[in-house]
Amino acid sequence: MTTLTVRDLNRATLARQMLLARERHAVPAAVERLGGLQAQLARPPFVALWVRLDGFTRDALLDAVRARAVVRATMMRATLHLVSADDFARLRPALQPMLTAAMRGVLRDRFMAENLGAVTAAARPLLAAEPRTFEVLRAELSRAFPEIDERALGYAVRMHLPLVQVPNDRSAWGWETGPAFALADDWLGTPVPSEPAPDAMRALVRRYLGAFGPATPADAGAWCGLRGLKATFDAMRDELAMFRDARGRELFDLPEAPRPGEDVDAPPRLLPEFDTLVLAHDDRSRVIADAHRARVVSKNLQVAATFLVDGVVAGTWKAARVRGEAVLTATPFASVSARVRRALEPEGDALLRFVEPDAKGYAVRFAAA
Repeated sequence: MTTLTVRDLNRATLARQMLLARERHAVPAAVERLGGLQAQLARPPFVALWVRLDGFTRDALLDAVRARAVVRATMMRATLHLVSADDFARLRPALQPMLTAAMRGVLRDRFMAENLGAVTAAARPLLAAEPRTFEVLRAELSRAFPEIDERALGYAVRMHLPLVQVPNDRSAWGWETGPAFALADDWLGTPVPSEPAPDAMRALVRRYLGAFGPATPADAGAWCGLRGLKATFDAMRDELAMFRDARGRELFDLPEAPRPGEDVDAPPRLLPEFDTLVLAHDDRSRVIADAHRARVVSKNLQVAATFLVDGVVAGTWKAARVRGEAVLTATPFASVSARVRRALEPEGDALLRFVEPDAKGYAVRFAAA
C-alpha cells in the first residue's frame, strides 16, 4: 500500500473541505460534500460556508433552509448539525443506536427503557399538532408522566423521534434561542424510516470518507459517534482504496476522492466555532497538534473558532463590537510571521464585513502568542 504522510492527509482533507480554494456549489450539495455542519450555535454554519464557497451569501443558506432542502437536527455525536434533507432521511435511522446510547449515558437511572414507547407515543401527536419548543413539550409531557424527571422526558424524545428545528425569520441567523421543533415527517413531507435501509451504513461511510478521508474506522466513529464501524469498512474493501499512514495504520478512502499531495499550497483560513474539521477524526494530528487540542476544545465541550496557517490550526480568534467597530482578534499559539499576518488580515476583514455588515468600521488585530 502507498504510505501517506501527515501532510498528505492534511492536503487531502483540506481539498474535500474546500479549504484549499473556495468553490461554487449549491448549498445543499455543499453541505453534503462537507459531511454536514455542526450547528450547536446558529451562526457558525454560515461562517463555515462563507469560508468555503465562492460568492456565498447569508440568504443562500437561509433560502435552502426555508425550502426545506437543508435542516437543523440532532445527528452525528448526538449534537445539532445542518444536513441536507436527503442525508437526514437516509442517515438518521443509521444513527439511532448512537442516539439511544447517548440518552442512556446522560440520563442513567432518571429514565427507564420501558417508558420510552409510551413517552414518544405521547409526544408525537403533540408535535404533529404544531411545532413546539422543548420548554412547552416537557411541561405537557410532565402532566402525563408526573413520576418521570421533566428534562429526562425531553431528552428521551429528542434522541428517539426524528425532529427538525423550525427556522425563524426574526433571527438574522435563521434560529432564535429555544427554537420550536417539528416532526421531520411533517416538515419534509415524507416519512423518515424507523429502520435504516440496507445500504445506509455504506452510505454513511461514503459520506464520511468523501468529506474527511483517507481515514480509519476509528476516525469515522469519532465523527458520527457510532461504534463498531470496522465491520462496515471491512465489507467495503473491494470498493474502497487502501493506504497506510506513517504509523502503519490502514486507511480507507473513496477511489475517486481528491488526494492532491503534500506540496500543494494551503492559504490561511478562519474557521468558526464548532467547525467539524477539528472534530472529525480520532487522530487529529493532520489538522491540529495534540499539544494544542485542549486550547480549542474545552472540558465543557465548547469548540473555539480557529485559524489555519499552512493547513494546520495555528491559533484561535474572536470577533466583537468595540464602540461600534467590528474587531477580530487572533491569538496565535506561537508567533506568526509578518507574511502570515498580511495574508490573514484581508481574510479577517472580509469575514467581519460578512458577519457585521452594519459596523462603523473594521479592524483585525493579533494578540500576543
